[in-house]
Amino acid sequence: MVEIPLVVRNVLEVPHDLTGFHVEAHEGVGVQIFAEAVAPAGTAVQGEPLGTGHAALAARETLAGFDGPVLILFGGDPLIPTDTMRAMADRLDGETSVVILAMRPDDVTGYGRLVTAGDGALLRIVEHRDAGEDERRITLCNAGVMAVEGAVLFDLLDGIGTDNAKGEYYLSDIVAVAHDRGLVCGVIEGDARDLAGIDSRADLAAVEALVQDRLRAAAMAGGATLIDPASVTLSHDTELGRDVVVEPHVIFGPGVRIADHVRIKGFSHLEGATVAEGATIGPFARLRPGARIGPRARIGNFVEVKNADIERGAKISHLAYVGDASIGEAANIGAGTITCNYDGIAKHRTTIGAGAFIGSNAALVAPVTIGEGAVVGAGSVVTEDVPADALAVTRAPQVNLNGGAAKLRARQRARKE
Repeated sequence: MVEIPLVVRNVLEVPHDLTGFHVEAHEGVGVQIFAEAVAPAGTAVQGEPLGTGHAALAARETLAGFDGPVLILFGGDPLIPTDTMRAMADRLDGETSVVILAMRPDDVTGYGRLVTAGDGALLRIVEHRDAGEDERRITLCNAGVMAVEGAVLFDLLDGIGTDNAKGEYYLSDIVAVAHDRGLVCGVIEGDARDLAGIDSRADLAAVEALVQDRLRAAAMAGGATLIDPASVTLSHDTELGRDVVVEPHVIFGPGVRIADHVRIKGFSHLEGATVAEGATIGPFARLRPGARIGPRARIGNFVEVKNADIERGAKISHLAYVGDASIGEAANIGAGTITCNYDGIAKHRTTIGAGAFIGSNAALVAPVTIGEGAVVGAGSVVTEDVPADALAVTRAPQVNLNGGAAKLRARQRARKE
């Protein structure tokens, strides 16, 4: 694997798929990128912000002695494909010393323009505020990303001045410096949608919307049905099997894997959970990290599951909390049931055997085991293990007071008068 140092500046977000890249320097806060099988070479932090060229200079010590390709990116451009970055690095072939990533946005206002020769070679980059009328008509724009040979990078950066409208060290001036030194500069054009930048919370929301559209399209192309795609929120690592149906207003947080033929009903929230084939989730269900739902299990409305194994065919149909638990095959958990897993200091586990039936409004105080085929009566508070096939009932005996309701109402009216 080729090691390609990566200099990132103005960090808000960083690209995710960076195998083979390590090192960044940027304005403000230092953030390290760890790449597969490559130890991070270090983090450089720009002190006083004197421009983008000055930010790149902050990596001088970190990259001392390195003469391979160096990529310089904006930390606020999180969508740049890894293939594009590698293509830029590969373009540094010994003849070309600087490669600029270009784009053609719908609105070119504010972007630096790329002035090229007839053969396509890059002559210079002109910042928007410094561009003349003819230069502003150019549609090929600077994306801010470049690849530079490490052997010449800092010599070129040292040649940048501050003779511009902002009085700053423009990184884009590296092209003019390279030409003065007789070096060749090239251009690679990327998709403007991949180069969307984040400079504000509004930008962040816009890029998130773009990413969500891509994730939804990929999920549907992979065989999932999203009934109302625009209302479904996916994570970058969401895995949806074939013939999965996702109803409106479902949110997938990180770490969710859904097998084939699962139905996720509306207004459910899943995070760090796995769901096996044929299961049904929701509506209004919440699967928290560590929830493992077995084949054809049923997690119904207003059910919360956390760090629990729900085996094949088990049913938790409504209004229940199951945390730190193991629910056996074909067990049934009644409405209002909770596993009391936390004693204020530590978490404890509840185990419910196959075929067990837990009546409504039961409280299972962990650690506790309910044996296979056992029944827990509705309203019971279970604090001790229940053997297999046993019936556990802890509620107080019912008392009926004949005429008591009429007497109660009479007392209530008297107090009101």
